[in-house]
Amino acid sequence: MEEIFYPQNNGEISGSITQSWTEQALECYSIKCDCSKCSLKNGNYSFKCQMPKVIDILINVAGRPAINPV
Repeated sequence: MEEIFYPQNNGEISGSITQSWTEQALECYSIKCDCSKCSLKNGNYSFKCQMPKVIDILINVAGRPAINPV
């Protein structure tokens, strides 16, 4: 069984990734946070994805992006 690492930040999300839409955030938004469709899923990363939380923050801070989810 693969070990999953959780961020060591007391659940806080870095402010630097919640100020504007990044390419990865746009991808995640466009696939409705469906990890099975994510381009990073094949990267064998050993961390718990925080992007759905980032997307919620971005929508509140920066508004919805000018793309439509699929």
